[in-house]
Amino acid sequence: MFNPVITGTGVFTPEQIITNDELVETFNAYADLMNAQNAEAIAAGEMEPMEHSSSEFIVKASGIEQRYVIDKTGVLDPKVMHPLFRERADGEISLMAEMAVDACHKALAEAQVDASEIDLVICAASNMERAYPAVAIEIQQALGAGGFAFDMNVACSSATFGIQAAADMVRSGSANKAIVVNPEICSAHLEWRDRDCHFIFGDVATATVIERDSDAKGDYFEILSTRCATEFSNNIRNNNGYLRRSRPYGMEDRRDMQFMQNGRKVFKEVLPMVSKHILDHMADNGVQSDDLKRIWLHQANKTMNDFIGKKVLGRTPEAGEQPNILQDYANTSSAGSIIAFAQNSKDLESGDTGLICSFGAGYSVGSIIVRRH
Repeated sequence: MFNPVITGTGVFTPEQIITNDELVETFNAYADLMNAQNAEAIAAGEMEPMEHSSSEFIVKASGIEQRYVIDKTGVLDPKVMHPLFRERADGEISLMAEMAVDACHKALAEAQVDASEIDLVICAASNMERAYPAVAIEIQQALGAGGFAFDMNVACSSATFGIQAAADMVRSGSANKAIVVNPEICSAHLEWRDRDCHFIFGDVATATVIERDSDAKGDYFEILSTRCATEFSNNIRNNNGYLRRSRPYGMEDRRDMQFMQNGRKVFKEVLPMVSKHILDHMADNGVQSDDLKRIWLHQANKTMNDFIGKKVLGRTPEAGEQPNILQDYANTSSAGSIIAFAQNSKDLESGDTGLICSFGAGYSVGSIIVRRH
């Protein structure tokens, strides 16, 4: 058995930014268009008018101030309200693979590992660009990696589930050097026309290199323990899929074909589930709250993170103990906790212990206890 460690992380950040003010201006213009088109029904009491959004509402509800996206032109067009991507030929690299490769190269550079040394690629994300061939295999080819590759989807927990899978394979010897990459084009499955969620997501890609501690060329984080759990719930759902055309009205513009959630139930059910999961994981590994120097949580909502941080530490986290990046990136699904880790871990000292945790649809939750070396 070998000891798996994290030796490098990388983050691809799109160039385009949508501020809350830009988003609100577009959403309110769309709401006005819809209200004008349905004026008679609204006047007759058959339909409720669409409410305006506001930057104040968005910050209060989520803590998000902006988001990075691949394309903002379509999102900020009240007559489109979704990103516009150029259709690529089958012989071209896919959009997901392209952004994934960027994050991978950054992670590999930090780990001082050549892509040819990688013998396991896991592409773990909330949505894949296509059913097959696996995006992971395309990334493997683009990198010039060897071994094998596969896709994984556990929604917002995909990164931590992927890291557990990679760590287990490195530990057992079935893989020597692995990279887990999380290309999240969340803007494509967000319903930008829904006031309750139009501000939630952004686009990004993250990558994590996992290898044996004996092969590490520099500083690293030892993976002390991993734990994953799932519990079925419909409170976060997307009904889009390849069976869509086979169902009556399946190809119509339906609300359930994009991201949907029952926010109040998610808060009520996920928060205690995640808090208990982390505390049990820590207890089973002899880790006390005072042992944790840092917690890198899933970046969905500031209130959720503040609640979990307080439960885990037994007090309000001090500045820097539970870093948030969602004010800049918004919710980036599986990539959020890895962005927080990549950007807020280098200052830890040898022997410091931390915990990475992601959670979301499924319900699913994954946690990783790490120690700096």
